[in-house]
Amino acid sequence: MAEEGGNGEVVADDTLSAEDWLSHAQELIPVAMAKAREVKGFPGRWKTIISKLEQIPSRLSDLSSHPCFSKNTLCKEQLQAVSRTLKESIELAELCVLEKYEGKLRMQSDLDALSGKLDLNLRDCGLLIKTGVLGEATLPLSVAGSSTETDVAAYGNLRELLARLQIGHLEAKHRALDSLVEVMKEDEKNLLAVLGRSNISALVQLLTATSPRIREKTVTVICSLAESGSCENWLVSEGVLPALIRLVESGSAVGKEKATISLQRLSMLAETARAIVGHGGVRPLIEICRTGDSVLQAAAACTLKNISAVPEVRQALAEEGIIRVTINLLDCGVLLGSKEYAAECLQNLTASNDNLRRSVVSEGGIRSLLAYLDGPLPQESAVGALRNLVGSVSIDVLVSLGFLPRLVHVLRSGSLGAQQAAASAICRVCSSAETKKMVGEAGCIPLLVKMLEAKSNSVREVAAQAISSLVTLTQNCREVKKDDKSVPNLVQLLDPSPQNTAKKYAVFCLGSLSSSKKCKKLMISYGAIGYLKKLTEMEIPGAKKLLERLERGKLRSLFIRK
Repeated sequence: MAEEGGNGEVVADDTLSAEDWLSHAQELIPVAMAKAREVKGFPGRWKTIISKLEQIPSRLSDLSSHPCFSKNTLCKEQLQAVSRTLKESIELAELCVLEKYEGKLRMQSDLDALSGKLDLNLRDCGLLIKTGVLGEATLPLSVAGSSTETDVAAYGNLRELLARLQIGHLEAKHRALDSLVEVMKEDEKNLLAVLGRSNISALVQLLTATSPRIREKTVTVICSLAESGSCENWLVSEGVLPALIRLVESGSAVGKEKATISLQRLSMLAETARAIVGHGGVRPLIEICRTGDSVLQAAAACTLKNISAVPEVRQALAEEGIIRVTINLLDCGVLLGSKEYAAECLQNLTASNDNLRRSVVSEGGIRSLLAYLDGPLPQESAVGALRNLVGSVSIDVLVSLGFLPRLVHVLRSGSLGAQQAAASAICRVCSSAETKKMVGEAGCIPLLVKMLEAKSNSVREVAAQAISSLVTLTQNCREVKKDDKSVPNLVQLLDPSPQNTAKKYAVFCLGSLSSSKKCKKLMISYGAIGYLKKLTEMEIPGAKKLLERLERGKLRSLFIRK
């Protein structure tokens, strides 16, 4: 590009320094002002333009007084932009004075565009000071786009690159965005170190740009920022949620995917999850779960799972149709991740709301959850959802659907968390002698006894609680007595330490087994008396009675030996 110098000669852009461009702009200002004041037509528009022209000298003065003014590429580019706008102002003023324009409407449009450019110039001059980028010696954008990681670090180009997101016209911001996408791949750590709130704000604004390509690249950067976990609060406070939700609704394939993944990460915070609901984000996420491809579906399902963890929005989720959608995902989801998120969502929804439990049951949720458990590694979330639902349906229905064989499968093959949830479900379902009989006959008891050896205190506790419920039935008590590991494992749970919360259940179970001479001898040999003395002092229910039984048995055995 070429510019006309003050004396009329044409000079190439790259031969002029920042000081030269400053002088050039300062020469054009009085000319532009004078020409503007000569115009008689379009008085309202020209009055606005003149008021903006009058602000330019002070902005240029602010720029030129900065100590790094002459070293900064952005300053030079900004002065070039100001000079072009001033030149355009002079040309339009001359056309208006001579009334040599193509049409009144066309000129009105040109004057509005000129006014917009002046606004941009004034804003960008202010931003150059505000962003602090003038303190950096920077490279031209053409070099920045191809810089290696070392170059970026060496020339401090990251601040300049971020500043370009806020300064200049849309195409310039687009080029800066291209460079930023590359930097995010190569040097994310340093970029995050210099990232400021104003840069986040600029990125969020670009999410609503008219160009689909700009929106795609912007949401790609924002997705990386969200996944980094370093600026969630800034993103949300700068209004990223409505823009992301719009992209989920109507963006391109890439835009939808990146926006959904961004929401997935941001929704981990309860406050943000509530805000997503408030901005109408649930319906488009549910729609993706119905129709999206597998990756997109998994991201949307995970976001809904995160949102469902917030108790006060669960009813709103149900009203948007989340129960039917999550059950469909359990039945037909392509990725295992989608099924797992759906199960977690159902677990959250059924945690504390009877109405939602009834809705899940009526939609066939129990059958789908049980079918999901047939996999080789049954997951905790599905068992947890079933545990929440067992009180909402009769034991006959559960049995007819194959509930008990699935419990055995989980206790044998599931993760420790899944086993814990299964034991908890047994505690809830064993409300009658008939149910306890069926659970015992299904083969749960040996697996529960084995769980008593777990390292996790909470797992040991719920296993002991389940056994204590089952041993009230004579048939089950005999089954526990037959297991060689039952007494040693239960005696270990008499440990009086505060961390051991299973001791009261262990006392009850051992009390039920103490009618057997063999079991009593085992209890004594494994040190139960010492534990029980401490538990008696702690007034643990049943400890004193069991201690007396064991001590009587010990004395009797001593007399027999004599």
